[in-house]
Amino acid sequence: MTGSREYDVAVIGAGIVGASTALWTQADGHEVLLLDRQIPGSGASYGNACTIASYACIPINSPGIFPRLPGLLFSGDSPLRIDWWYALTHPAWQAAFLRNCTRRRVESTSGHLGKLLALTDAGIDPLIARSDAQGFFSDRRGLVYIYTSERGYESARSDTETRRRHGADIVEMNAAEFRELEPNVRMPVHRALSFEKTRVVRDPQGMVQAYVDRFVADGGQFMQLGVTEIAPSVDAVTVVLDNGSRITCRRLVVAAGAWSRSIAGSGAEDLPLDTERGYHILYGDHGHLVRQPVAWAEGGFYAVPMAQGLRLAGTVELAGLEAEPNPGRIEYLRRRARQMFGDIGQPDDTWLGFRPTFPDALPVIGPSHRSDRVIFAFGHQHIGLTLGGATGMLVADLVTSRKTSIDLTPYSPHRFVS
Repeated sequence: MTGSREYDVAVIGAGIVGASTALWTQADGHEVLLLDRQIPGSGASYGNACTIASYACIPINSPGIFPRLPGLLFSGDSPLRIDWWYALTHPAWQAAFLRNCTRRRVESTSGHLGKLLALTDAGIDPLIARSDAQGFFSDRRGLVYIYTSERGYESARSDTETRRRHGADIVEMNAAEFRELEPNVRMPVHRALSFEKTRVVRDPQGMVQAYVDRFVADGGQFMQLGVTEIAPSVDAVTVVLDNGSRITCRRLVVAAGAWSRSIAGSGAEDLPLDTERGYHILYGDHGHLVRQPVAWAEGGFYAVPMAQGLRLAGTVELAGLEAEPNPGRIEYLRRRARQMFGDIGQPDDTWLGFRPTFPDALPVIGPSHRSDRVIFAFGHQHIGLTLGGATGMLVADLVTSRKTSIDLTPYSPHRFVS
């Protein structure tokens, strides 16, 4: 089957980044097609920790990883786990990841993330207003990081100061002040950090769907179809859909998250994109146990009150897209839930998702090395929900040939390929 319709812009991926990009480019007057083989917001945008984390400039890369490597490879009691077989069979990515764990590179990455995060409100606020999505946000702002030991708190001091340098408004709390705020958290707490301006999304998938509904209502087209390959030419891009049909567009945006490399011909297959596998568990009847998200810093996860209940979301597993879900990661979250809240029974739901990640923890935002008609917008690791709007705004600038508000060189795909 062959199609003949041409669009100004086609966007592959209907997660938060793709949906935001569709709205921003549509606002410039372009005729836009949004494509995804799944329903909008059903990937990593669905299972996250529900926070607009404009403070999150600290990458997963850390100098502290090196002495912890044996435990990361073989222990089930760490929030970060590296599958030893996957590491052995993907040595180039693992080596590049470790090279970016030096203090100098982490500082550089934090700075680049900080510049993107400074655009969070400018990127997301117009989309919330346009799609009437405010109802998907909690009426209460704020998030708290807790530390159960003096050692954990002191070891994070450098990261805390880095967050402050990049604009985070942080209030330090003692144990008694935290207890007054969150009396249902049972385990010992040494100190806490309150990010009082943080916005909380009660239903991330619902928010993405609201974006797509507005996009369609305003004349955009959404097709629940995947893309198998693309073919850029001098003046257009041909897109082959998984039902055999074809469309053409003047600009193509690849925003397919962890699956972006599967789109043959885009150039994404040449990039060192991998995935941080994240897990969550959900207790449907216990959303009242915390008033706001509580992040157990040493535990590597968030306990979040949301529309569906209490979600414990987080941890990182480096094991690729193909490995089966790891029951040890789910058990880790169950065990931590008991430590935080006592016996609250078994979770009603469990989930595994794939955060798209590059070894330097920065996304790619910019034209493909194959063709400047193909624009990449993926690799946001933990902060896609936060940076979806900002990324869409920057991509719209690129599509319309406007000067972007920040220099996109640090996020260019050309940092990996020439």
